[in-house]
Amino acid sequence: MKLLEERIRTHGKIREGGVLKVDSFLNHQMDVKLFQEMGKEFLRLFGDCGVTKILTIEASGIGIACVTAQFFDCPVIFAKKNKTRNIAGDVYTSKVESFTHGKVYDIIVSKEFLHPEDRVLLIDDFLANGSALQGLINLVQDAGATLVGAGICVEKAFQPGGDLIRGMGVRVESLARIKAMSVEGGVEFC
Repeated sequence: MKLLEERIRTHGKIREGGVLKVDSFLNHQMDVKLFQEMGKEFLRLFGDCGVTKILTIEASGIGIACVTAQFFDCPVIFAKKNKTRNIAGDVYTSKVESFTHGKVYDIIVSKEFLHPEDRVLLIDDFLANGSALQGLINLVQDAGATLVGAGICVEKAFQPGGDLIRGMGVRVESLARIKAMSVEGGVEFC
């Protein structure tokens, strides 16, 4: 998606250690008009899949998932990183290692909201090593629901996550795929 690539080029900041900061428009301050364009593109890509639920992970994917859900006319579920008093009863759970934070989280979704008859689209802001998507895939499988695919805003194609998830037979559609990036050289897209 050229619009997203251009925003990454003009407003993204590359940091040492393979970190791309897009917090001025994607995952801290959110450009809702850009999110609308991304939501339309996800609808174009997955609109014929019968999506009944969108699943994301706390926290950066929530805004994008919510705007996208308006185009699919379906609810959003977000996997929480900590069990709270708000989640009572049975839950699906999976472990996820955060690339950004370097921590392992237990993610959870209440069984009340994810069912075998659901057709689930995963939405997330980044795909790097694939741990978050693997965790979300596990939740969908545990529920007996059908996974229709994963919509990703930014994929770091030079990291193993995309190949890993596609190798599991999951359809992954990324709006911007980064081939290489460095502080000195900037961003190169696939």
